[in-house]
Amino acid sequence: MTIHSTTKAGYPFEPADCRQCARLATFLETVKERHPEYHARPVSAFGDARAQLLIVGLAPGMHGANRTGRPFTGDYAGILLYQTLYKFGLASRSESISLQDDLQLINCRITNAVKCLPPQNKPNPDEIRQCGHYLKIELDAFSNQGGRVVLALGAIAHRSVLQCLDLRQKDYPFSHGAAHRLPCAETKTIKLYDSYHCSRYNTQTKRLTAEMFEQVFAVISADLSIK
Repeated sequence: MTIHSTTKAGYPFEPADCRQCARLATFLETVKERHPEYHARPVSAFGDARAQLLIVGLAPGMHGANRTGRPFTGDYAGILLYQTLYKFGLASRSESISLQDDLQLINCRITNAVKCLPPQNKPNPDEIRQCGHYLKIELDAFSNQGGRVVLALGAIAHRSVLQCLDLRQKDYPFSHGAAHRLPCAETKTIKLYDSYHCSRYNTQTKRLTAEMFEQVFAVISADLSIK
């Protein structure tokens, strides 16, 4: 089952009009004035409410999720992600353009560490911590519904997941292709995988290639097949 709302199947609602971070709220007002047709609000998670894989990115892109209202939709960062999800049977299409393209995620859900577009794509540490409240709710719901694997796209997403679970970065260092088993509740654990972010910069400089990205998903796919 694929949903576009976080209010179904036990998932919490992410306030569409959150203004807890003054810098981000002011910036979004400016963006909305320049681009009235843009979403320009906090971007909620997207995908299967009972997914076993949760992908955590950094933040909405100016002309991607900030425009369309769906994570990794409509900009360069989503190209490699959705192509790879489709290849591994986790998406119904290989391209995500808009909310009207009928793309569905299969056993997969996508969210961001920071829900609002930050200036220059760089959220401040206090903004990451503040928005961690929503990520923690998402992680708790994910675990409670049987979710088992989290993929962090980039070091900030990795650190945000650890902060939400009150874990220390030095105990679970970020590196591309790394895997960590994390305690997330009294009797539950999740497995955290790391990948470089599929940003334009990383893919064009070959820091992250399609082959490298697919290798991470191949391991995750094998992991998900093990009950």
